[in-house]
Amino acid sequence: MYQYFPHKQALFYAVNERYLDVLAEKVEAYCRAHQGASIERMIEGLVTTYWSVKAERPEVTRALYRSVAELDNEQLIEAFARRTDAATAAMLGSASDADFADLPIVNLTLLATVFGTVRNVFERDLSASEIGAMLRQLTLMCVAYLDAVKMPSRSTMPHQA
Repeated sequence: MYQYFPHKQALFYAVNERYLDVLAEKVEAYCRAHQGASIERMIEGLVTTYWSVKAERPEVTRALYRSVAELDNEQLIEAFARRTDAATAAMLGSASDADFADLPIVNLTLLATVFGTVRNVFERDLSASEIGAMLRQLTLMCVAYLDAVKMPSRSTMPHQA
């Protein structure tokens, strides 16, 4: 291993780079495939997709979360954020049942909520039933948030004389 990686941090950096690339690819693919869907469908799938990739190799996910403080991986995180921000903003902007006045802030809040909650689940020793319940609650919370911040539709706006 040390002929390819001079130290443990270099190895973790390479693993994290690949991990974030795969995660971004899955989120991007989901978002492309669900443009024009309803907000509820978008969020259910986004949460499920993000969780599924993280849960494929939970030991790697936990190790990477623990190693973040030791790594100088700001560029990796920024590249991942740019990719996921762009993909989810494009998806949300195409929603069949909502428009948002400040899509960048709505998207940022949504992703911070999803990513932070999923990380918290990995940092706890939760049972499978607790994890399932958390993911359902996360989806419900995100859908309710998006419903609360969407612009009123023309049919529900008061008529002006």
